[in-house]
Amino acid sequence: MCPGAPVRNSGHEPFKIHRRRAAFRRLWQAGRVSLPPAAPVLHRAARAEDAVRGMLERRMRRRGWRATIVPYTGYGAPGWVRVMGRVLLSRPGPGDTPPPGPEPTAAANGKKAKIVRGWRSFATVAVNAAEVEIEAGDQRRVLRTDRGGFIDARVEVDLPPGWQTVLISTAGAKPVQVPVRIVDPAVTFGIVSDIDDTVMVTALPRPLLAAWNTFVLDEHARAAVPGMAVLYERLVTAHPGAPVLYLSTGAWNVAPTLTRFLSRHLYPAGPLLLTDWGPQTDRWFRSGQEHKRASLRRLAAEFPTVKWLLIGDDGQHDPEIYAEFVREHPDNVAAVAIRRLSPTQAVLAGALPIHDNSPRSRGTGAQRWLWAPDGAGLSRLMREAGLL
Repeated sequence: MCPGAPVRNSGHEPFKIHRRRAAFRRLWQAGRVSLPPAAPVLHRAARAEDAVRGMLERRMRRRGWRATIVPYTGYGAPGWVRVMGRVLLSRPGPGDTPPPGPEPTAAANGKKAKIVRGWRSFATVAVNAAEVEIEAGDQRRVLRTDRGGFIDARVEVDLPPGWQTVLISTAGAKPVQVPVRIVDPAVTFGIVSDIDDTVMVTALPRPLLAAWNTFVLDEHARAAVPGMAVLYERLVTAHPGAPVLYLSTGAWNVAPTLTRFLSRHLYPAGPLLLTDWGPQTDRWFRSGQEHKRASLRRLAAEFPTVKWLLIGDDGQHDPEIYAEFVREHPDNVAAVAIRRLSPTQAVLAGALPIHDNSPRSRGTGAQRWLWAPDGAGLSRLMREAGLL
């Protein structure tokens, strides 16, 4: 055979391949070899979203946009802390990404307060797989953001009870300090509160609620539910050290807006437990109800000695979700308080109107349910129940 001439197939290759496959199958069945875990298959909507995000990220980086860290308030206990945040691209220059704290008022800075439309919160570009370093106390941990640019990590570190700070940094961005609430082991009472129609008035049909509140409404035009901020302040005064967590099906994009709203209306500071809107790895959209259920179960596991006061509204699913949690974890519930919507609000929220809107109480202990149309009514019932 001349050098360089093609080798002619002898016809034995298929038989050899079959023998090799059979030998590998015998070894695999005997447990002598193992296959690497298969990579998760993303939903087609998630793949399309990732492709669009990748294209936008490359384009924005060519225009000089840089990484920016958006911190979300975390929580923990002695021995561990949950750190949350997101890495986004922003225009270069100072002041492009305001911190998620209270905004300066017009009187404070001598300028007219800028109108902030909700759609601006969604005009962002997430950074996928960005390497992020978390510095908590004497511990350092390096991880990567998920496909939406989020980080949500539990760091084993011993921080003292109270408000502490954790440092998050990534390449090309200024390090940011993240506030975290460390719950004292002696604390046995906490508050979990819904947001829409519980602390903030929405009064819109649920299908339109997200679009209006997040894309159109000026954040300064949002109104607080009467008496609820005073009620929460009385609760944290009556129970020193009690953590307050705000559980909602809203998107993380509006976390800075919600934080400023809570601060403006004098609600107690606390972590937000929100969700990632858009296509998920296994479905078109996330389940808001399952997000609330999973968050409550997680809190019960993380704080087994804390009894939670669950506060929500009767607009849609809060009573059902809270009732499930009471059945599953009766030792982790102090009581359930439900803000009753007016007949008009109930219809707009997709629920049946209740014409008897007078405050009332039922049950004892974890089975105690309180209903009232506002914070003043709930406050009166809580005093009678010994919660205040």
